[in-house]
Amino acid sequence: MDAVKRYFRSPSAVFGLILLLVVVGMAISAGYLYPRDPLALAGRPLIWPFANPRFLLGTDNSGRDIAAQVFHGARISLLIGGVATFIAVAIGIMVGALAGYYGGWVDNILMRITEAFQTLPNFVLLLVLVAVFGSTLTTVTIAVGIVSWPAPARLTRAEFLSLRGREFVQAGRTLGMRDTQLMLGEILPNALPPVIVYAGVVMAVAILLESALAFLRLSDANVASWGNLIGLGRDVLRVQWYVSAIPGVAILITVLAVSLVGQGLNDALNPRLKQR
Repeated sequence: MDAVKRYFRSPSAVFGLILLLVVVGMAISAGYLYPRDPLALAGRPLIWPFANPRFLLGTDNSGRDIAAQVFHGARISLLIGGVATFIAVAIGIMVGALAGYYGGWVDNILMRITEAFQTLPNFVLLLVLVAVFGSTLTTVTIAVGIVSWPAPARLTRAEFLSLRGREFVQAGRTLGMRDTQLMLGEILPNALPPVIVYAGVVMAVAILLESALAFLRLSDANVASWGNLIGLGRDVLRVQWYVSAIPGVAILITVLAVSLVGQGLNDALNPRLKQR
């Protein structure tokens, strides 16, 4: 309860939460406001926003409703961001927990693997995975999660290194608890708060990575995503700039919202800030 109060004391955190709720509301209401296929032809191509009451945000190069694509694209971005973050955090926790708890050769091997993944930029590795395994929505989501796990792994490792020598862990060993019991039942709950906070950063990056792929037309073209719409607007950017600008603003708002919520959670859960 104290953490909730600290969270709502921060204006930026509350603002981020409001923005995130707006995006979630768009995703939930998309099927009600725009029940038709958002990729179906709806009218004349390249109608400017507010020029036709039927198309408040205008139409794209093919005559598809931009508002419908933006609302349905919120579903795709949140789905990719959420699932990819879960994959990245799950892998990161597993690798970081093993490395931090056991140390020694286990730590050396796992950290060398982590460094190998960090040698290449995330986006370059993502391009390789998509080129090898395809660009379906499922493949892209899993690939984004796979390239995003090293940072959560290092954070989890650092938490486990600082906690494995604490009194409650020593007491558990004295009572005969097994390693898995100590790791999952004693250390992990205490190590989770900073990892959960960092998950907001992972989610924001995941949304940007998928949008960059879609902009390059390497993501799933059969779904209405913000990145696909930006990529489509690239061909008419000099004249009908709104085709790319509108989904770009949607991505900006979503990433900003996730970042502000993550920072708010950090301020609320960080023990160093509790006395402020």
